Amino acid sequence: MTQPIFMIGARGCGKTTVGRELARALGFQFTDTDLILLQSTGLSVAQIVEQEGWAGFRTRESDILHESANAGGSQVIATGGGIVLSETNRRFMRAVGTVFYLYAPADVLAQRLEAVPEEDQRPSLTGRPIAEEITEILLAREALYQDAAHYVLDASLPPPDVVSAIMQRLCPCAAG
Repeated sequence: MTQPIFMIGARGCGKTTVGRELARALGFQFTDTDLILLQSTGLSVAQIVEQEGWAGFRTRESDILHESANAGGSQVIATGGGIVLSETNRRFMRAVGTVFYLYAPADVLAQRLEAVPEEDQRPSLTGRPIAEEITEILLAREALYQDAAHYVLDASLPPPDVVSAIMQRLCPCAAG
């Protein structure tokens, strides 16, 4: 059994887009923990948070992370942006798989999120404009992303370039 590959990073960094492309390139299954959460509950992130608070949402998110990683098979798992808030999740991902932190500057993330708004799925964490919120979230979570990651990649690059960078790290022999 191949270890899972985890994509972590802030909202808008490309975890789902890059993860899907990477899974296709490797012939792996692709799993998106946010999508599983939405499908299994029939609720949006905003609705779950409204009903259960952020703590309830984070518990559900952690359960899905562990279930997905323990499901077996070769897979790429795109995680929710806040998955790293739990030290247990950070340690778990590092221990059972390879973790890629897709880093992009706050201005790039804000542009992406403003270009493709998903209000029902991505509630504001602070109630402030997206550029301010992303800056604050990155400041608060940067050390956590770094702590969880085996590799940090520049996610401001086009997705095929990010996939290529991941492939080079997974199999350096193919880089040449």
